[in-house]
Amino acid sequence: MKTAISIPDQVFEAAESLANRLGVSRSELYSKAVEAFIKQHRSQGVTARLNDIYGAESNALDEEYYKLQNRSIDKEDW
Repeated sequence: MKTAISIPDQVFEAAESLANRLGVSRSELYSKAVEAFIKQHRSQGVTARLNDIYGAESNALDEEYYKLQNRSIDKEDW
């Protein structure tokens, strides 16, 4: 698919230089850059959603469970 975009001259020149150094076309360079950017942000979205889900949970032990667990541990002298 063809598309037209506007980018600052400095970014364009740096991209041209990198494409030449890597031996890839401008289209391939931009395509790979956009793909990497999408992957990076996709995983950030997953992390944010998981944080939302698990952030609300308490990791504190129920008081009764804590007492039972504490009683089940042998007392040792250090």
